[in-house]
Amino acid sequence: MSGVDRRGQIIQVAIQLFSKRGFGGTTTKQIAEAAGVSEAIIFRHFARKRDLYNAILDHKFQEAGRDALLEELQRLADRREDQLIFRSVVKWILEAQRNDPAFHRLILYSGLEGHEFSKILHSRGLPFRTFLRDYIIKRQSEGAFREFDPELLILCVFAMPAHFNMLTRLFGFDVVAVSDEEATETFSQIMLAGIQKKKSKS
Repeated sequence: MSGVDRRGQIIQVAIQLFSKRGFGGTTTKQIAEAAGVSEAIIFRHFARKRDLYNAILDHKFQEAGRDALLEELQRLADRREDQLIFRSVVKWILEAQRNDPAFHRLILYSGLEGHEFSKILHSRGLPFRTFLRDYIIKRQSEGAFREFDPELLILCVFAMPAHFNMLTRLFGFDVVAVSDEEATETFSQIMLAGIQKKKSKS
């Protein structure tokens, strides 16, 4: 197995173990055993645990197409396509968590354990949040959006699809019978309806 393939295998094994046992319950020795390698091989690819955490995020962001999404959002922002921006973000969150529930569990574990991974994830997600915040502020200055704290809207943008995924996919609760497409459309409409300024009647 090539070095690149071995590195990818270790990342996948680490994601699976972290998602099942949490970070506190997973050691590099366990990762090595599950991957069929020695701990020395783990440390050859990832000198520090932080290197492994960053590699996991690099892998997941690339797999989920985060950079491509940011480029698409910028094109939409240039055209002031408000609803398409929110719809694209919601769709991306739903698809990313649907396609990889193990990574979703890993994120929850990191938060519950107060683990370093959670802080790294937050810092790595800042360009995404910065784009949304700057766009919201710009649209407020242009009179298209009502005045409010942009960070609160960003929380809503992430929270609605994330909670939908958590209930329907992680917990398996039959709370609502809608497709991802219906959820995406509804969530984006709710967001936009709550923030757009009503046009005055002439």
